[in-house]
Amino acid sequence: MAESKDTHIVEIPIDKEHQQKQQQQQITLSFMQNHPLMEISQSPGHLLLLKLWQREETLFANRISMKETRMDSIRSELFQLCFLFFAFHCFFLAILFTSSINSEEDRGRVCSSWFIPSILSLSTSVVIVLLVQVKLCRYWKADRQLQREKVDNRTLTRCIQELRMKGASFDLSKEPQNGKKMKSSSVEIKWKPVTWCYQNLLTICLLCFAALVCPASKLNLCV
Repeated sequence: MAESKDTHIVEIPIDKEHQQKQQQQQITLSFMQNHPLMEISQSPGHLLLLKLWQREETLFANRISMKETRMDSIRSELFQLCFLFFAFHCFFLAILFTSSINSEEDRGRVCSSWFIPSILSLSTSVVIVLLVQVKLCRYWKADRQLQREKVDNRTLTRCIQELRMKGASFDLSKEPQNGKKMKSSSVEIKWKPVTWCYQNLLTICLLCFAALVCPASKLNLCV
């Protein structure tokens, strides 16, 4: 005679906290599946485009850093040239003043050769000013390149953000707008003479100072 076995069903009560955790996990999973980054990871074309743009963004950052370092170096060289310029003229004027005091008895002979120190001062000033002008040209060229790099980098960053927001719905044929096109589309009014004077203000000041110092030899030796 077969013995009957009673089957017992044990019900495990599910508390509200556990049920809420399960609901939150389900919501999180559904949100991640519908997230634009998840759509990009599932689309080979969008994922490749995102990686290429991120790599290009890194290259932009490196180039911008190099340009800024180069501009800092040029500023340091300009400071050194200006220091050399004013140090030379201070030394030059000190020698002229000393010569004018020591040569009071023979002032006529010394006065007749006043143009020699003037030519020396002028030639030295011209050489230093030319070096300053070359450095300024390099500085403003690097500045223009830096501004273009920053504009292109901002445009690329906006495209990356748009790609991350739209996900698989992003148009793969879209390309970052070139900085030159953006510059041509924007209306900018610049007066070139003012811009030129601003960029070459240091050279203009050095030339004016050299022009004032040039007749100093005649004033010190002949007056």
